[in-house]
This record gives sequence, C-alpha cells and structure tokens, in this order.
Amino acid sequence: MPERIILLDGSGSLSFDVLSWLAEQKVSLIRIDWKGDIVCVAGASGYSANPHRVRWQLETRENPGLRNDFCRSLIAQKIKASIVTLEKSVRRTDKWDRAMNSAHSTLTRLDVNPPETISELRVLEANCAASYFRSWGGIPIQWRGTGRRPIPDNWLSIGPRSSPYHSAGNRNAAHPVNAILNYAYATLESEIRIKAISEGYDPTIGIMHEGNDGSSKFIFDLMEPERPRVDRAVVDFVKTMVFDPADFVIRSDGVCRLNPEMARMVVVRMST
Repeated sequence: MPERIILLDGSGSLSFDVLSWLAEQKVSLIRIDWKGDIVCVAGASGYSANPHRVRWQLETRENPGLRNDFCRSLIAQKIKASIVTLEKSVRRTDKWDRAMNSAHSTLTRLDVNPPETISELRVLEANCAASYFRSWGGIPIQWRGTGRRPIPDNWLSIGPRSSPYHSAGNRNAAHPVNAILNYAYATLESEIRIKAISEGYDPTIGIMHEGNDGSSKFIFDLMEPERPRVDRAVVDFVKTMVFDPADFVIRSDGVCRLNPEMARMVVVRMST
C-alpha cells in the first residue's frame, strides 16, 4: 500500500514543490480536522481508474440483485467482526448478552430471510449496531488530575455512541470516546481511500452508500466490515489509558474535541 502522511487540525501552508515531491514519492497527504473529518487528500500517485473495476461498480449498483448481495455481504462481515470485538474487548453484562443475541439473530436473518431492499437492510443493521454500542456502556475510564480540572460525570465511563448534536450526526462528539472514535474512523477512511484508488476503483461510485455530492461513497462501503476492528482498538486503548482532562477540550457549544497530542496518539495507535 502507498505510504501516507496524516496532518491533524492546525494552521500552516505547503508549497507546490512539496506536493510535487509527495506525488513523485507516491506518498499521500491526508488532512484531518478537529471533528475527525478528512478535509483533503493530496500528493497521491494519481487516480487512474481501472475500466473493468469501475464497470463492475456501475453494474453492481444498477442491478438490484447484485447490489443487494454485495450490501448483505458487507453487513454480514461487519456483524461477524462485531462479534469478535464483543468477545475480545467488551465486558460481559446483560447488555452484552443482548448485543450478542442481536448479532447472531441478524446473521441468521441475513442468511434465511434476507431483506429485499437496501432500506430494510439499513434498518436491520442499525438496530444491531445500536445494541452493539449499548453494550459498551459503563466500561470505566481512568482519569488523573480531575481535582484541578473537574470533568463531567458522564466522562467516568463509556456512554452512548449517539451525539446530542444531531444536525451533524455523530461527528460533533459530546464524549471523549466518541471524539476518539471519530479520529480512528478517519484514519481507517484514509487507509481504505488510498488502497481503493490505487487499485483503480472510483471512490464516488457507492453501492450501498449513495449520493450525488461527489463524496467518497464507495470508501464508506468498504469501511463497513472494518469498523469493528477499529472499535476494538479504541476500546482497548481506552481501557489501558489513564487520561488527563487536558487531553480534551470542551468548546463553548459543548462539543468535545481532542487536543493535538491526544489526536496524534490516536492516529498512531490506529495506524499500527
């Protein structure tokens, strides 16, 4: 896979000479903002679509049967990986039992009586994911220095994945673990984006994720089975770290963001 450099939120400038050198060295430059969104990708080896792979993307998206099969496969892989994360990294509780039951029953449904539309598949996956993330609730988070810098009570353990700032989905995190997850997912996105483009796929031709805004919908497709691997790394990271309140910043609107050093630690951990 081509090498990559990840720049975290900040200020500064790069010259065209630097971008040219990156392209010559086949090194991709990815900039991630404070929310964990990829702002830009530059300096890659160049996008040269493989016509056979792009044709496969188009034909799969336009054929309902092929599209459903592809999407069901993605979700089945994701749920199987979620089971591994539950088994290896999440403590056993009643919520854990419900998450495992939901995962296994969803896999059975996908095999025996699969949804006929992508919308039905999305609902099925969303319900399973909600149970999966609820099982994380209550995992304790270790802190130091809270006498000097008090933290909200709900930062003492992992809370809900959803954000109260619904207008931005989960991107505007209100909890440290969700802010970490956003950065971790951005690292995954950059990894898959570079690989998909280098193999000749068109990142804008999504099969499960659709849209006309020109964004990398196909990358979001490919991310689905890999998300539980990132989840597992994040949960293990949180369980072994002793955080300081200074690792995070609460903005005036209540949104939680990582400080630059914590963001770097997360990116390095996810990259390895």
